[in-house]
Amino acid sequence: MAIQQKLGLQARLSQRLVLTPSLQQAIKLLPLTTLELAEVLEQEVMENPLLEEAPAEPPSPEEAVAEAEEKPKADDPLEQIDVEKFFEEYAEADREQRRTRGTEIPEAPPIENTLTAATNLYDHLKWQLVLSVSDDLLVEIAEKIIDSLDEDGMLRVSLEDIANMGPYPAEEVLRALSIVQQLDPAGVAARDIGECLRLQLRALHLEGSVTDLIVRDHLKQLQTHQYSEISRAMNLTQDEVAHHLEIIQRLDPKPGLRYSPQDAAYVTPDVFVIKDADEYRIELNNEGLPRLRISPTYRRMLDDKEPGSEQTRAYVKDKLRSALWLLKSVDQRQRTIFRVAESIVRHQRGFLDRGIEHLRPLVLRDVANDIGMHESTVSRVVANKYMHTPRGVYEMRFFFHSGITSSMGESVSSVTIKDRIRKMIEGEDAQHPLSDSRIAELLQAEGVPLARRTVAKYREELRIPPSNLRKSAH
Repeated sequence: MAIQQKLGLQARLSQRLVLTPSLQQAIKLLPLTTLELAEVLEQEVMENPLLEEAPAEPPSPEEAVAEAEEKPKADDPLEQIDVEKFFEEYAEADREQRRTRGTEIPEAPPIENTLTAATNLYDHLKWQLVLSVSDDLLVEIAEKIIDSLDEDGMLRVSLEDIANMGPYPAEEVLRALSIVQQLDPAGVAARDIGECLRLQLRALHLEGSVTDLIVRDHLKQLQTHQYSEISRAMNLTQDEVAHHLEIIQRLDPKPGLRYSPQDAAYVTPDVFVIKDADEYRIELNNEGLPRLRISPTYRRMLDDKEPGSEQTRAYVKDKLRSALWLLKSVDQRQRTIFRVAESIVRHQRGFLDRGIEHLRPLVLRDVANDIGMHESTVSRVVANKYMHTPRGVYEMRFFFHSGITSSMGESVSSVTIKDRIRKMIEGEDAQHPLSDSRIAELLQAEGVPLARRTVAKYREELRIPPSNLRKSAH
């Protein structure tokens, strides 16, 4: 019996998530503080020989001529990367920023203004919660869920236990859990590792994808590295399984750990807001950041046509590409932070001019719409960053708060209301302290409608005891 074999080509259509190295790098750099970015750049300089720190002094004419002669020629094999155009745009942007911002060196904040405590997971989640949910019952249940998370960000208690804390209706507990699971970091409030990974895939818009199905149906095989079984069960090639595995390996099984509380530390502002006449000027804090450039010594290796130099040229090409990705990512990070800071200043001009009483409600969506970016990008920018203003050093998240509408039709920030409550209590009669109901009545008289329950909540957030304990304390 003869067996006939036939060779042929077959077209196959499939979807793949492609996270380019430049995109991965940009996402990685955006949440970093200035100090953390400096450490990353120093490490990159050590690992990539094509990167070097630019000298503080301008090069001599002889050095400039020598460097110009070492530039790659027009037929450089890296024609897909326009090196000269990139550096031309980079230099022009730098000159433009210097022209518009001047040469004034911002005054550093006093040391007593830089002591802060790290944000923990619970504060980070509750901050997002109050900005995204207005239903009091859902907020209350969601806070119970957040308080029940462990340091990994996992929910180890049952939903029945959460329901019994109220008691709360089971369907409302499920709604509150769904809300918490949509907060940052992705994967938080999951009840097991599989749900944690799938929540992160959903955040990447991969819900229902092959990657998602592998996590859902073959988590045990993933944990025991039985990839051949996954290949057979899913009818995938080994290369396809490896592709999906690469995506899964980039997920974080313990999303809450990045917000583990740490000891108080001194912070360096990432942004300076400087008052110049009647306007406010933004200065990024670049102190300590190395000024990087491509090493001309290595760039000329691309022109080496000698036999046996192909391996060297390939190595230099790879390192040049990585260096360009890094420089572009750093430049994009700085531009994005600058734009977010500018938008915050525009929205909070009243606070900068007249104080905390004029802090206005602001949510991530407001800034995102103002600068034409996604809310998640704004959230990454403001994470762990500080702004030095004429009124002190504040975490950038400080300027984002929910609010209520006064009887005059104006929006009032929750921070402003808390400050008013604190001042009321500070000026109260020690023998007849103000009750929460009385404070609510006084705020109502000032045009700020606030329920007694909300007053009690704000008072507790200010860590002020109730009226009966305040009376005994005096």
